[in-house]
Amino acid sequence: MNIKSILIEKANAAMQAAGIPEGTNPAVTQSTRPQFGDYQINGAMGAAKALKTNPRELAQKIIDNLDVTDLADKTEIAGPGFINIHLKPEFLATSLEAANTDAKLGVAEHATPDKVVVDFSSPNLAKEMHVGHLRSTIIGDAVVRALEFRGDTVIRQNHMGDWGTQFGMLIAHLEDLLNQGVDLENVALADLESFYRDAKKRFDDEAGFADKARDYVVKLQSGDAHCKKLWQMFIDTSVKHSEEVYGKLNVTLTRDDIMAESAYNDRLAGVITLLKEKGIAVEDQGAQVVFLDELANKDGEPSVFIVQKSGGGFLYSTTDLAACDYRSNELDVDRILIFVDARQGLHFNQVEITARKAGLLKDKTSYEPSLFGTMMGNDGKPFKTRTGGTVKLSDLLDEAVSRATEKLADRASDLSDEARQEIARKVGIGAVKYADLSKHRTSDYIFNWDTMLSFEGATAPYLQYAYTRVRSIFRKANVDSTSLTGRIQIQEPQEKALALKLLQLEEVLDLMISEATPHVLCSYLYELASLYMTFYEACPILKEDVAAEVRESRLLLCNLVANSLKTGLDLLGIEVMEQM
Repeated sequence: MNIKSILIEKANAAMQAAGIPEGTNPAVTQSTRPQFGDYQINGAMGAAKALKTNPRELAQKIIDNLDVTDLADKTEIAGPGFINIHLKPEFLATSLEAANTDAKLGVAEHATPDKVVVDFSSPNLAKEMHVGHLRSTIIGDAVVRALEFRGDTVIRQNHMGDWGTQFGMLIAHLEDLLNQGVDLENVALADLESFYRDAKKRFDDEAGFADKARDYVVKLQSGDAHCKKLWQMFIDTSVKHSEEVYGKLNVTLTRDDIMAESAYNDRLAGVITLLKEKGIAVEDQGAQVVFLDELANKDGEPSVFIVQKSGGGFLYSTTDLAACDYRSNELDVDRILIFVDARQGLHFNQVEITARKAGLLKDKTSYEPSLFGTMMGNDGKPFKTRTGGTVKLSDLLDEAVSRATEKLADRASDLSDEARQEIARKVGIGAVKYADLSKHRTSDYIFNWDTMLSFEGATAPYLQYAYTRVRSIFRKANVDSTSLTGRIQIQEPQEKALALKLLQLEEVLDLMISEATPHVLCSYLYELASLYMTFYEACPILKEDVAAEVRESRLLLCNLVANSLKTGLDLLGIEVMEQM
């Protein structure tokens, strides 16, 4: 059920019947105040300006041709030509009843599903995951869940950094440790940061080690079996570290989703050959370079995009071009979503322009680098440890659970210690995720423990608690929510406001999917929970003087609220609990 889409279709038909050219935007929006109806059609003003006619008269012609008798009981013109739509309580009630019996709460699957590659998380396997990987991982995961919920075919791709010059250094160091009898998993790679640091120190200081490392890079990229074996041992153990973090974060990435840099190695030479043959890449100081006039600076100087180093080595640019070719031409996808730090925006602009010129991206494939801002500390600088070091993501999540455990210890509960610990895990991880996801993807945000773990305001703990409060009503009433058989009645204004919000989930998901912005779902869930609290205060449910049919109707609304909160939080990768 997407009321907005239904109204757009009906408004388009009415506007064409009123003599307005096809393709004119009907500008259908949700109303901001109940007195202005539930939705508005605002396209009459723009159309009247184009047609040089009176907007109110044109709005009346639209109304005369607007077929909304099945869902609205009143239409009216307001101001200079706004058309207010007041939906029928009966339409809302019937729609809610259908949603209550649907596993997807009335959210339809796309009639023509897209095939979408989503490239997210993408840690560098030379080091442990740190807080800088949080946003890509959880924003990408939320969008993936929403896409699949709407019926799109999603191909997750974890573009892990597992190739390049540093791996020669790492496998040379690993070889020496193994020769010394060091246990690979429990010692050598137990701390990837230390492992990397030790290898780098040897590279900088130890005679002969740097030459050996460089030699191993060449051998690795040439397919040398010994180097490949050492590299694979390192990669397998590194991936296991990442999988542990994904488990803690409750994200849907698995080992099967890895499509790392190395997967494109055999394609890179062919990409360069193609670019040279088409005259897109030219030699400059020994390197292969694409000069992009489309991204020229204010002095008219083209943007420089290096696709091969002077020594013949390949770069991120080469790998990303090969990925375009694979995803668009072999997988034949409709969309490519890539969740990356905003500072990489220019790089991906260069990739797209070059790939389209070379035919590595088909016209039908949209290329969507979904840029995100930075997690900041209270000092307004990128989030670091007190000593200025990089914060490991695993450590951050452990601290979140620890802080949640302390916060929950102050709340009276008859739950077992095991149950309380499980709740603390869900609250802590959920708090970190919601605090991030609730901010617009492109915004920087301040990381603050007290704010994110609060049970008040727009936080995961507040929404998780709201869910448990709704579920507790059924325990108090001694009613199985799945056994409700009554009809929904929309009589009070608080019931109508709640009903409207419940029926707007599909609209929210469509916006989230089209713009890759999970914060709109976060806002929706908070607004839903807030409207529910208003409804609960104004519309008694369990009082003895409440008529049976009214009680049943309100319990049905409660059930749909609970299921919507649970579903919405699940789409964000946040778990709920029946009691807190």
